[in-house]
Amino acid sequence: MSYDYLIVGAGVFGSTFARLATDAGKRCLVIDKRPHVAGNCYTENQHGINVHVFGPHIFHCNDENIWNFVNRFAKFNNFRNSPIAFHGGKAYSLPFSMYTFNQMWGVLTPEEAQAKIESQRLKLDREPANLEEQALILVGPDIYETLIRDYTRKQWQKDPKDLPASIIKRLPVRLTWDNNYFNDKYQGIPIGGYTALFQNMLDGIDVELSVDYLADIDHWNAKAKQVVFTGKIDEYYGFRFGELEYRSLRFDTEVIETSNYQGNAVINYTEANVPWTRIIEHKHFENDLKTPVSVVTKEIPDTWSRNKTPYYPIGDARNMAIFKQYEALAEAESNLIFGGRLAEYQYYDMHQVIGSAIAKIRKIQQ
Repeated sequence: MSYDYLIVGAGVFGSTFARLATDAGKRCLVIDKRPHVAGNCYTENQHGINVHVFGPHIFHCNDENIWNFVNRFAKFNNFRNSPIAFHGGKAYSLPFSMYTFNQMWGVLTPEEAQAKIESQRLKLDREPANLEEQALILVGPDIYETLIRDYTRKQWQKDPKDLPASIIKRLPVRLTWDNNYFNDKYQGIPIGGYTALFQNMLDGIDVELSVDYLADIDHWNAKAKQVVFTGKIDEYYGFRFGELEYRSLRFDTEVIETSNYQGNAVINYTEANVPWTRIIEHKHFENDLKTPVSVVTKEIPDTWSRNKTPYYPIGDARNMAIFKQYEALAEAESNLIFGGRLAEYQYYDMHQVIGSAIAKIRKIQQ
């Protein structure tokens, strides 16, 4: 065995684990089924613009250690995500803030906004049973029906009544004139794109790409004392308890002959009759309007099947019951570590994946 760790997946978890293990004196081999590192964070320079090929990724966290870790591998700009939502010919600020409440109801003070929300919001003497109830508790029907309901139905390919309440808890609601989507201390986009960050993170570590681990599992396992698996946990176990569901996406990307197509990095489309959930104009992530063309991507929800790229776990009761069976198998493994959004079936942000990898390394080193 040439390596201490075989790490399956060169995305956030795999790359972080490989770097930390290497820093601790371990030999690592990282393999990935794709022809590139960085997983879904992969960026590609097109016409001088760093394009987020698998959808936009804005790094944000409050953890100084995680922020210092990623800054070892790239300098970050000061990008702040301030998306806009279009509905019925009007534009609304996201997250839900005083700008949104003014656009929706004409209110001008936090007291007026709070009173309007309070007059509308759903009151329950129990925990919300689904996403719709959670949204109505948070903001009431005006905002829910205008900005959440149909967008959510498109995004998840499910009725909001059939989705867990936990999904909508991620959405900020604040009574201030602050349209910064994230409320974290540290935020930004790596200058030069995410791919360069991951390449720097994996510097000095053996990496093999375009490798199908599960197609020749014994061959690859023989190379290392332990395996770190970051792919789909149900696929690893041959779908023996059934398939876990994910939200998947299609991306319709085009180059447009304009220096500024929509004036913002992210614009959501919340109406049911518009097939895409949002349009991304990539150059705004790095505030560079000098290029004479713009790369623009329509993000379109796609029906899930196992041969498509998984993006977001659907953590409803059915899927969690299936996952718990796989998790029990994983916990019984002696030389196998599962980590990341797919292997842990968690709706993680990037910093949470890094935190999970750090925690796994610390646990091993104890």
